[in-house]
Amino acid sequence: MPTNAVALLILSFFIQLLALPLTLAETNTFSEGTKYLYPEILKDEAVTRLVDLGKVSDSHGFLERTFQSPASVSAGNLIREWMEDAGLRTWVDQMGNVHGRIEGMNPSEKALLIGSHLDTVIDAGMYDGALGIIAAISALKVLNITGRLGRLRRPVEVIAFSDEEGVRFQSTFLGSAAIAGVLPISTLHAQDKSGVTVQGALKINSIDATEENLLQLKYDPKSVWGYIEVHIEQGPVLETAGFPLGVVKGIAGQTRLRVTVKGSQGHAGTVPMKLRQDPMAAAAELIVLLESLCKQPEEYLSYDGQCTASTVQTLAGSLVCTVGEISTWPSASNVIPGQVTFTVDIRAMDDLGREAIIYEMSNRMYQICDRRSVFCHIDRKHDANAVICDQGLSSDLKSAGYAALKRLTGENPDDVPVLMSGAGHDAMAMSHLTKVAMLFVRCRGGISHSPAEHVSDDDIWAASVAVLAFLETLV
Repeated sequence: MPTNAVALLILSFFIQLLALPLTLAETNTFSEGTKYLYPEILKDEAVTRLVDLGKVSDSHGFLERTFQSPASVSAGNLIREWMEDAGLRTWVDQMGNVHGRIEGMNPSEKALLIGSHLDTVIDAGMYDGALGIIAAISALKVLNITGRLGRLRRPVEVIAFSDEEGVRFQSTFLGSAAIAGVLPISTLHAQDKSGVTVQGALKINSIDATEENLLQLKYDPKSVWGYIEVHIEQGPVLETAGFPLGVVKGIAGQTRLRVTVKGSQGHAGTVPMKLRQDPMAAAAELIVLLESLCKQPEEYLSYDGQCTASTVQTLAGSLVCTVGEISTWPSASNVIPGQVTFTVDIRAMDDLGREAIIYEMSNRMYQICDRRSVFCHIDRKHDANAVICDQGLSSDLKSAGYAALKRLTGENPDDVPVLMSGAGHDAMAMSHLTKVAMLFVRCRGGISHSPAEHVSDDDIWAASVAVLAFLETLV
């Protein structure tokens, strides 16, 4: 055989070997055949990118990236580079979302959307949101280098949403809600603490967000096949179960309130205790009421045509309430404040039960304020109904998680856990557009929204392999 022919035969063999799907690795142990699991991309590079993204912050000493802040824009640019490295066409839309898309073999087919958020809370961990983006990009990069990216049967689009946490404008899901078509036009005029509007923040970064192009951001439901999201669990269930991955069956509904209590401002040393109209003391009683009501809802709710025993039972298992922010005016040690404002976050799987809690809490709060001769106002800032994930899509994602664990260990794992999410996610907004499914990833101690937030390198690898396994079903 001629030398050139032999060389071509050998080259052809190695090209085919590189393009082998991950299923070949299922018969191998964790220590054997790991090259088919692409650890240099799905693990090492993914971890490095998460660390790099975690360094992009608006503050020194802790991680903070809020909507359209300088760090948020820098993070978006970095993500866009990684998307292009994976072979995706990229762009930034009028709400600051970063997109990366491959059309596949059939550009007219409905698209699979994969996403999570690039913004963070204040003093955040580096995995919340970012993990879902990086895992998706890493999986698509593997398809690209193995020559399978263009063989996808439908378009696949990764979206790094500009805002999920709602820190800057107290309105969550700015990015995903715009794409889903459920973001109110009035949100453009919402202001942050410095008086900058959403529209103004975008304009600072050369994004012209008008009411007209905000409406145009909405995706046509007929063009979307489904949405999946990988996210850290933010709770201890998977760690307790000893499993790196779990499938989400539903997301708790959420309401955010801002409570304002106004009293009579005065000198701390000259106003007698019996004559005070102290909003701080009133606010303290309101907060204790909230805690008691949410710990033991059955002792506060009455059974009627709307609030049944089953509703109360569901609440007892899923209801959580939090006061996360409190401020006073004026804030001075020798002054009785004239006004106290605090936020309330209420979450539950039962939407009717959540409304019953809000109704009961509001009535009792107004009664306390009347008794204390102070004025109370309760403003609803955000509402999101509970979301049930699509059974078919969740089943496919569960199978992908199972396959990933089998490939990594070489053994048949126990059934992948199915659990609820108490935290809100972009999937909640996207459920208004298409069917959704979520994959949770174990985090140490269940800690999140904290610099102590941590996901092991191997669990990051497992998540990326699961996304790749899911995408392989589309090849």
